[in-house]
Amino acid sequence: MRRSTVADVMTRDVVSVRAETPTADVALLLHDRRVRAVPVLDADGRLLGVVSEADLMVTLERGDPRPPRWWRARHVGRRGPAAAKAGATTAGALMSAPVVTAAPTDGLAGVARTLREHRLSWLPVVDGTGRVVGVLGRSDLIRVFLQPDEDLHREVAEMLTRVFALEPQRLDVTVSGGVVGLRGRLDTHADAELAVDLAERVEGVVAVEDGLSWDVDERYGATRIGPFY
Repeated sequence: MRRSTVADVMTRDVVSVRAETPTADVALLLHDRRVRAVPVLDADGRLLGVVSEADLMVTLERGDPRPPRWWRARHVGRRGPAAAKAGATTAGALMSAPVVTAAPTDGLAGVARTLREHRLSWLPVVDGTGRVVGVLGRSDLIRVFLQPDEDLHREVAEMLTRVFALEPQRLDVTVSGGVVGLRGRLDTHADAELAVDLAERVEGVVAVEDGLSWDVDERYGATRIGPFY
């Protein structure tokens, strides 16, 4: 079964800055490129930290005696000691670190879980040497759900007929808007449950509508036929 990795969907055109980049230039870059954060890289392209809109707000609010407390970086596990320096003049002084990252070989399910658990909107992607090779955002993950229905139909139908050694006419597979419908009769109740589970695991499948029946329900012994209505 096909499983995409971070490298398959990440954005490779990375907008980044150096540690010595002036804060004003970072703000201009965020505005012009319409991004909410940029990685800070060293001369070899290795990740040092990240500067976000939230980090810039600390500087902008330095004259407010009661700064709001709801701003926080959306890409780090905890704030680094330099992240909250009001009036920082360079990206290196302003950046947040350490940064939650992904690897190019990571599976998308695990990365999606990381984004949710840390309440992040994107992650820098770093290789084994620490160099940034891309960025991965929620919009990149959504791409797996944009497969044409006909591609999903072919993948689900071919997989299930191969796994259960079925004649194609024994299984009716439909796909509409990413929702897979399964109709047909399999040998056992366990086979029907497994067919639904396998279809749900295909990348791009939104949901599975189970209309399968079976010849033998092993939960009740070999003679019971089902389902019954």
